[in-house]
Amino acid sequence: MAEFSHIEDDEVSMVDISDKDDVRREATASGRIDLEPSTVEAIRDGETVKGNVLSTARIAAIQAVKRTWDDIPLCHQIPISDVTVDFELGDAHVAGRVTVRSTGKTGVEMEALNGVSRALLTIWDMVKAAEKDEDGQYPRTAIGDIAVEAKLKEPLEE
Repeated sequence: MAEFSHIEDDEVSMVDISDKDDVRREATASGRIDLEPSTVEAIRDGETVKGNVLSTARIAAIQAVKRTWDDIPLCHQIPISDVTVDFELGDAHVAGRVTVRSTGKTGVEMEALNGVSRALLTIWDMVKAAEKDEDGQYPRTAIGDIAVEAKLKEPLEE
């Protein structure tokens, strides 16, 4: 059975990273939201009711990255050096990718995952009126495939 550094005898605690060295860290997470083709076209053409969907989702991702420690109980508050947010529009989906960089004692995977998740949730919020069917349901809209694509950890150059 795997050992969890956050749990000991049913007690939950933040991992002590005091003795770890600072290293350069980077993580990329991605995910997608499936939408009606007409909704993706409206995003592409800048014709959504609430405004620029991808610009708003980009800001939401960056905010989420910077506040991951506040969203996920046992995450450390870490210095974020850079956040890159990219989107790709398909015929019936928007794919998002968030890359986070930091120099510190703990990784940035959760920050990247939090960022891409918030970006996709923001897209849903901004286009939900267009996605609802006659019963007010979302038959096609779905967020999925959220994963860490890559993780980098390298020593600082001296």
